[in-house]
Formats: sequence, structure tokens, C-alpha cells
Amino acid sequence: MKQKIALIGFGTVAQGLCEILINKKNELAKKYNYRYEIVAVSDLRFGVVYNPEGLNLKRLLKEVKEKGKFIKDRIDWNPVEMIEKSNSDVVCELAYTNLKDGQPAIKHCETAFKNKKHVVTSNKGPAALAYRRLKRLADKNGVRFMIEGTVLSGTPVINLANGPLAGNTIKAFKGILNGTTNYILTRMEDGMSYEDALKEAQELGYAEADPTNDVQGYDARAKVTILANVLMNVKLDINQVKCKGITKITREDILEAKKKNARWKLIGSIEIKKDKIKAYVKPELVPMTHPLAGVMGSVNALTITTDLMGDVTIVGKGAGKIETGFSILTDLLAIAKNS
Repeated sequence: MKQKIALIGFGTVAQGLCEILINKKNELAKKYNYRYEIVAVSDLRFGVVYNPEGLNLKRLLKEVKEKGKFIKDRIDWNPVEMIEKSNSDVVCELAYTNLKDGQPAIKHCETAFKNKKHVVTSNKGPAALAYRRLKRLADKNGVRFMIEGTVLSGTPVINLANGPLAGNTIKAFKGILNGTTNYILTRMEDGMSYEDALKEAQELGYAEADPTNDVQGYDARAKVTILANVLMNVKLDINQVKCKGITKITREDILEAKKKNARWKLIGSIEIKKDKIKAYVKPELVPMTHPLAGVMGSVNALTITTDLMGDVTIVGKGAGKIETGFSILTDLLAIAKNS
């Protein structure tokens, strides 16, 4: 049976997913017996399209590139109507991230679950601000809430903890959860000022025009919250995570760290000791002997402390069109496998 998918948002992540699905269609069918149709797409810029038999993905990509909007199969629906009225069985919520109240993404997830449709998302808003409530609603309606792409993009963290590391008790997480800040700190170590490193990160597309969420640590704080709630079963509110960004780090701080055989990294951490939770995001001096010290550029990494395996560190890209598109694909495959 073909999986029927609706996309909310047709930006970088959705387009990356479509490129993967186009290029790997035969391979996915042969290796995983995975067959799909994207039947609906809603995007604030490009419009809404629907075809119950499946949309032409190559045409959609071409239309937005050349025309700046969808042309064929247009329909006058808003995102909620698309969820309710389309014949999709999976909704990919790939709209913009709102870390203040999580809307409208939370509403999209709620609507999907009430209509007994799975949700796959890389949107940190619903996962960081309302995970437990949304998970209960998904469970009640017999569908899944899949969020692999919310933490390290395509680098598997949730799947790793729930798969190969299953059976371990996770005692702590500590990692570089934001590629933008890691890139800036790397370039400052190369001799650049904070301002010049930020400007370069923006020019390369690592940082937004408004880099606040990254440089002030808010993006990493959301990821810490997700990891605590999802993998450690800790009831942690995002506002309980102490947060400090990298804006006060100077070239002098970087040089002083070198003398101490260490590097500055923006670290997100969660630890449980004697039933007390310690969760924070802040710049830390990481000794060169620690695996996180060697993680440079826009790469992310996470050290997972377990009771049976000790420390396990995973390193990989934490952003990117194809990388985040891949995170959505892994969750789609998991749903298909268990359907």
C-alpha cells in the first residue's frame, strides 16, 4: 500500500525530501518495499495543491523555482483544511519554527492526530513546547508522532537511543547542538572576530538574517528540552533550561582557551543526579581530550552517557537540505514498516 503524504511547508527541508524521494524512488521500493505519493502541499508563499492520485514532484520543484508559486492542482484550502480533507495518512509538518508558543505547528499536529493521521516533523516548536500532550493525543488516536529531525537534523539521535542503545538507561546528554555557533567559534579560533565570523556564517546560509535563536542559545535550549522529555522521560519545561549564548566570547577568550589546551563550545547538557535535573545551554571550555573538542565547523555532536555502554558520542551534520530531508525520510520509513 502506498503511503500518502501531505506537506505543510515547501521550503528547504520539504524540497530536500522531494529530491531524495525522486532520486531514490526505485531504490526505496526495491530495498524497503516503500511506495509513496505526496498528495497535498501547503505553503504560505507558493499556495496549496492537491491531487488524491499524487502530485508531480519534479513539476512542483520546477514551478517554485521558475514561477515562485504552484501552478497546477491548486486548491483553495488553508493548512488545517488540507489536513482534514486530503486523503493523506501522514502529515509532514515542515513550517517555520516558533519557539514562543509553537503555533501554528501545534495546531497542525493536533488536527492531524484528531483525524488519525501520523505526524513527522523537524519543527522544534511542537516537540519542545508540547511534546507530552501531543504524544498522548497521538497515542489516543493510534498514530505516531515522529520527531527525529528536531535535534541533529539527519544525524540519528532519537533513533539511536531507541534502537541500537535500547536497554540502556540514559543518565545524561552533553553536546554541540547548534551548527551555526560551532561554525562561528571555529572561525574565531582561525583569527576572525565574532562579528566577522557571524557575517560569514550568514553569507554561507548557516545563520539567519536574525541570528538570535542560534547565538543566544535558544535553538539549543529547545533541543535540550526535547532530549530530556523524549529520551530521559523527564518533565522539563523549556523555561527551566538555563540559557546563555556566545555573544560575549572574545578573541582573547579563544586565545586563553588555547593556552589551557581547551576550546570554547556552546554546550547543551542534561544530567540527573539524585533525582535532581540539571539542564543548561552555555559556552564551556572543553578539554582537547574530550571527543566534542574536535568537532569543528557547522558539525554537531552529542555524547550520550549510559549505564551499560558508558559514553557514546555521535557526530554528524546538524543542518542542510538533504540532511534534514533524510531525517524526515527515516521517520516515514519507520511508519511504513510498522503499518
